[in-house]
Amino acid sequence: MAERDAYGEEQQDRERFAVRILLALVILAVILLALGWRLSGLQVGAHTHFTTLSENNRLRVEPIAPTRGVIRDRNGVLLAGNRASYQLEVTVEQAGNLDSLLARLRGYVELSEADVERFQRGVRQRRPFQPVLLKAGLDDETVARIAVSRHELPGVEIEARPLRFYPLGSEFSHAVGYVGRINRQDLQRVDGRAYAGTSHIGKSGVERYYEDLLHGQPGYRQVEVNAQGRVIRELSVTPPQPGTDLTLTLDVNLQQAAYRALDGRDGAIVAVDPNNGEVLALVSAPGFDPESFVHGISQADFAAVRDDHRRPLFNRALSGQYPPGSTIKPMVGLAALDEEVTTAEREMFARGYFQLPGHERRYRDWRREGHGRVDMSRAIAVSSDVYFYDLAHTMGIDRMVPILGAFGIGQRTGIDSTGERSGILPSRNWKRATHDQVWFPGETLITAIGQGYMLSTPLQMADFTAALAARGERYQPHLLRSMDNGVGEPEYRLPTLRDPVTVDAKHWDAIHGSLVEAVNARHGTAWGSVGSTRPEYTIAGKTGTSQVFSLGEDEEYDEDELARRLWDHALFVGYAPAEDPRIAVAVLVEHGGSGGRVAAPVAREVLDAYLLEGAGMTIDAPEDE
Repeated sequence: MAERDAYGEEQQDRERFAVRILLALVILAVILLALGWRLSGLQVGAHTHFTTLSENNRLRVEPIAPTRGVIRDRNGVLLAGNRASYQLEVTVEQAGNLDSLLARLRGYVELSEADVERFQRGVRQRRPFQPVLLKAGLDDETVARIAVSRHELPGVEIEARPLRFYPLGSEFSHAVGYVGRINRQDLQRVDGRAYAGTSHIGKSGVERYYEDLLHGQPGYRQVEVNAQGRVIRELSVTPPQPGTDLTLTLDVNLQQAAYRALDGRDGAIVAVDPNNGEVLALVSAPGFDPESFVHGISQADFAAVRDDHRRPLFNRALSGQYPPGSTIKPMVGLAALDEEVTTAEREMFARGYFQLPGHERRYRDWRREGHGRVDMSRAIAVSSDVYFYDLAHTMGIDRMVPILGAFGIGQRTGIDSTGERSGILPSRNWKRATHDQVWFPGETLITAIGQGYMLSTPLQMADFTAALAARGERYQPHLLRSMDNGVGEPEYRLPTLRDPVTVDAKHWDAIHGSLVEAVNARHGTAWGSVGSTRPEYTIAGKTGTSQVFSLGEDEEYDEDELARRLWDHALFVGYAPAEDPRIAVAVLVEHGGSGGRVAAPVAREVLDAYLLEGAGMTIDAPEDE
């Protein structure tokens, strides 16, 4: 009995073992089937994919940066171009001890801490056999010295690369702008693939606004590489498409004359053709050296420029917002005539101050004794504040604002550049929205003389002056005149008309006559510095002063007792020839004091340069354009 039980247990063990063997074989078969299925998928289904990966390990596509388009003035004078720039590169695997090499190189070229830090970042980011930039913008003497000692500097190479240059420097720095090295912020606003191989990008002005045109399209070369990534041979090349060449509306001679006219003072000058909106000059002074940003400005140098109290990086022409002062009086007068709250012939006695009915505060005229009897033309010519206080009180802010807005105050012009600001056209709704306060009658008075909350840019001032010259016809200011369409024929930009200022013709006549009187009559505010010199053409214009700080009711403005930084800004706007305007100009001299004494002569120099000295003699676009 015991033997039978032992035999049964042995039989059961064999059966269990057989089951386990069978289960193991099944599992093994499943694993083998899975492996076979996977291998089949890799070798057949994914054959194309892995063949491509293998091919890509053997072949590499390298970008070729396009040549940046050049920028010229309206007469073909080069404003921004490209030239070969020598730069020092180091191939790490050939250099040996880098610290020792850098020490020897300091004997040939000045290396800043920023240069070394940038080089070390490049070493970490690139392969040992790829050259890394150490120093750009080498002069010929340095290149020659390094070339002679080339055998003592392993891994060092001098390469010529195209780099941006600006032959006219700071005079065009704000109008043309500049390029600089691409950073992370730049890559967020462009297609990174289009900038493969490109090191610089437009940072401001025309260079940035027309970046898409100027940059061009990259090319590519396909090369065969070994397992270490070294290039064995070049297989094919797709050449890059160069950037578009641009011709601007700016006139080099006029721009330079305007810059000289400021004579080292801080300010801005904008000149516009009222017949088509072409910007003939756009000056912001002081300027800066745009090429310092191309080569890579050091932190110390950038801090010095950034912290300069004269703010050379600030584009006063487009970004500066200043009270326009008395330069808006012609438009206020036009609004009053159009609203029929007065006539051009109505006279009043303008004493030295104005009082609102029922109020004790006196709003003083700039001339303490007043101007006596004035009509509108004389009031504009002598710039009577009291006359316009009275006019504004009668008209009210609600009837004054629409026509000022029609001239573009408080609005960007839409010029094809960067950094333009809108200024401020104050109104009841604006004050409620921005300050949560009601509008007071006294604010209407100071708005009528371009003070208080009102702010305007020099470009806006030139823009509304051009509209005055064209009797309400308004063109959008623009800097691009034409571009190269790639077949040798320039493609001209057509002028863009905006909504006109529609006013009765007799009102335009009255305002035009008052602006001529302001310059050419002995009592006009611009007579002593402009009109009395009897130019060969007639100027129509208006002086202005822009207060830097507010005076108390009984205080007087005395330049001799004030620091220069507290002097009024000097303003002048005008156009010429008055009978058939070809140019409208706005001049701002920061802390210049008197518009008539300081800004008007500057404008006269600009107008002379354009109308008498040949700055405006350009080849016009074809008539059918």
